[in-house]
Amino acid sequence: MVDAFCATWKLVDSENFDDYMKALGVGFATRQVGNVTKPTVIISQEGDKVVIRTQSTFKNTEISFKLGEEFDEATADDRTCKSTVTMDGDKLVHVQKWDGKETKFVREIKDGKMVMNLTFEDIHAVRTYEKA
Repeated sequence: MVDAFCATWKLVDSENFDDYMKALGVGFATRQVGNVTKPTVIISQEGDKVVIRTQSTFKNTEISFKLGEEFDEATADDRTCKSTVTMDGDKLVHVQKWDGKETKFVREIKDGKMVMNLTFEDIHAVRTYEKA
């Protein structure tokens, strides 16, 4: 169920995110901003769609999708992806594909926090959010 994720989350901890952005090909200036920005993520269910809004001083993004259905996503670092989000047990799995590449975010709730594991090739980053 997506319900466990439906809340407003604030980033409290980030590990290895710079290396992850670098691997994705994100430019230096954008990474500098990405490293200091502490975004707020608002996850909600609206009808049969899940909506994820990410708000920060740098950029606001919003995606709306049905679980298991591919959709077009424009990312904060200006990639255009074909994305699919599914539930795998109690994990929310988000896969982005672009230019023959693929990255995966796995969000799960641990001890009341939302832990997001980001993987691209052999690079792994972890972002931890607490309820706002």
